[in-house]
Amino acid sequence: MRYSFVIPIYNRPDEMDELLESLSCQSYTSDFEVVVVEDGSTIDCKDVIAKYKERLNIAYFYKKNSGPGDSRNFGMRQAQGDYFIILDSDCIVPQQYLSKVDAYLKEEYVSCYGGPDKALDSFSNIQKAINFSMTSFVTTGGVRGGSEKLEKFQPRSFNMGISKEAFEISGGFGNIHPGEDPDLTIRLWNLGFKTKLFPEAFVFHKRRIDWNKFSVQVNKFGKARPILNARYPEHAKLTFWFPTVFVLGAAISLVLAMVGFTYFLGLYLLYFTILFVTAAWVEKSFLIGFLAIFSTIIQFYSYGTGFAISYYRIFIMKLKPELAFPELFFKI
Repeated sequence: MRYSFVIPIYNRPDEMDELLESLSCQSYTSDFEVVVVEDGSTIDCKDVIAKYKERLNIAYFYKKNSGPGDSRNFGMRQAQGDYFIILDSDCIVPQQYLSKVDAYLKEEYVSCYGGPDKALDSFSNIQKAINFSMTSFVTTGGVRGGSEKLEKFQPRSFNMGISKEAFEISGGFGNIHPGEDPDLTIRLWNLGFKTKLFPEAFVFHKRRIDWNKFSVQVNKFGKARPILNARYPEHAKLTFWFPTVFVLGAAISLVLAMVGFTYFLGLYLLYFTILFVTAAWVEKSFLIGFLAIFSTIIQFYSYGTGFAISYYRIFIMKLKPELAFPELFFKI
């Protein structure tokens, strides 16, 4: 089986340099391909690509901007392999990554897999705090999917693989973003393909974001979920409401505390104390523990409000998603 890494990128040459360096150090001994798709960047990575021409079997394509989903599809159509591995440009790949993937697929072949993400010691404190909020079992992350069943797993497009057959039959990613990865996964299930979590096939996900960008990103995640629930009601879960209920409960608890009833506010304080202790212990830093509280508040508030607004527009107002949230859809 021949593997092709497919990596869309937009104005991030420094990230591509780090990612290609990590790919050039893989312990996997057979040949593999790297397909880089420049998605209409104004700051391209041609010079970075040239730097690795002698160390990697690499193909580079430039196209007009049409979003990450369409760029991944473009890259898979150009790729020469029979199994495509999709990475975000802000990832760094451990040396054993491809060897782990190959071993998993030889043990039990699946047409689509996903892997978790972790943080490197070199990441900033904010990046580590955000990573904790997005992956910890005490928030909504679970290990970026690790809390889900190993079978029937929904891969995330920052670290996923899909067979050439599954791509061609499914048509690949749709034009919604974010939300294109669960959308593709559910369509694969409906076509009879299996997905699975590969726990040891993790990447270091840099998340090149600040607090504001994190808030905007997670808010879009919240907006996308009701759209997917409307498309695939059989896969809607009550747990998707958790951030919204959490935020609403916090507001009610504050109001009740103002009139002397502090019990529920105390439960929230207990939760954030547990969150702080866990983050400080895991990251070995009191500072990151405090930052994790802040990042989790942003995560729950941004996702929860986005979900509530989207639910209202999609299910109550009965608006078409493309009209309700045009910013979530790329024109292809």
